[in-house]
Amino acid sequence: MAASDAETLSSMPRYPVLDGWRGISILMVLAAHQLPLGPGQWGINHAAGLLGMSLFFTLSGFLITMSLIFRPVVKSFLIRRICRILPLAWLFLMIALPLGGAEPMQYMSHLLFFVNSPGLELTTWTDHFWSLCMEMQFYLVIAFLFGWLGEASFKLLPVMAFAVTLGRFFNGVTDSIFTFYRVDEILAGACLALVVHRWNQQSNGLKGILPRKVLPWAIGGLLALLLLSCHGVGGPFQYLRPYAAASLVGVTILASAMEIGPGRVERFLPQRWLVYVGRVSYAVYLLHPLATYGWLGSGDAVVRYAKRPLVFAVTFGLAHLSTFYYEERWMKWGKAWSRSVERKQLLATEPVLSAQGEAIAPQASADIASSLKA
Repeated sequence: MAASDAETLSSMPRYPVLDGWRGISILMVLAAHQLPLGPGQWGINHAAGLLGMSLFFTLSGFLITMSLIFRPVVKSFLIRRICRILPLAWLFLMIALPLGGAEPMQYMSHLLFFVNSPGLELTTWTDHFWSLCMEMQFYLVIAFLFGWLGEASFKLLPVMAFAVTLGRFFNGVTDSIFTFYRVDEILAGACLALVVHRWNQQSNGLKGILPRKVLPWAIGGLLALLLLSCHGVGGPFQYLRPYAAASLVGVTILASAMEIGPGRVERFLPQRWLVYVGRVSYAVYLLHPLATYGWLGSGDAVVRYAKRPLVFAVTFGLAHLSTFYYEERWMKWGKAWSRSVERKQLLATEPVLSAQGEAIAPQASADIASSLKA
């Protein structure tokens, strides 16, 4: 690890618009799963689900790749991901799988995150779990590639995204739960991270990429393209959904950096309520099916939908408790563990010069160690 890595580990940029996109993504998925958004033949619910998930996957790919760029320690990366995902995922499965009457093989395929593979079945209460499986598979693959090839592995991400999209096109697959037909949505977000990082390295940063007057039109056009790509009426445009979502998020990052006037999309996204929804989004996504168990999910269509305000209240209540009183403990522990791993790697690789300017036993200075922040 180079001498500048201590600074790199603590200097990952933060983009407030991403918090808003995360909130929007989970609200779209929640609406798609639990509200009637129009007559069934219109396909609006399905389109809303695709919209929410495309944004969700874009953000995941972006943030995961950024974390490896700025915290390039594979073991630390895996520790943080495991402590973020597993505690709630496995707790949810221990409740949902018995409720769904799961078979032994289903326990294994869920707990090890490969139930979205061909020939395997999800249960009544885990229909949405395929997406988390795909994310975990992506985490493991990118960690393996980065550990093997280092930064050169990033060059493979656009190639992999294009290959998956090409496979979808030639097989006529517009959406799927199988990783090899859907992971281009995560990979597109990963490619966006590479582009944004390259932009940030330029002299003017993000502010000199596009003319200020072009950005509002770009946001509107990309939003229209994304909406079209999420519905069957979009035809071949559906294959562009990963790149429309990633481009839209990327342009709002640019617009935010250029501080375009109030009332614009990039001003709306970081609002406090959306940030809160985004913060509890993981728990909302995992737990929301359980909120319709029993009485809250009983009755005919009219009765069930009349109970939806209660369902939403239960969902967000459980998500709040999980995020701030259960998951946060695991995440803090994971961050402390990962920082310890990073310090040890710095200790093993950072030589300190003696008074004569000669390198002595590898160790990290107090300043380097203290610079490793969460």
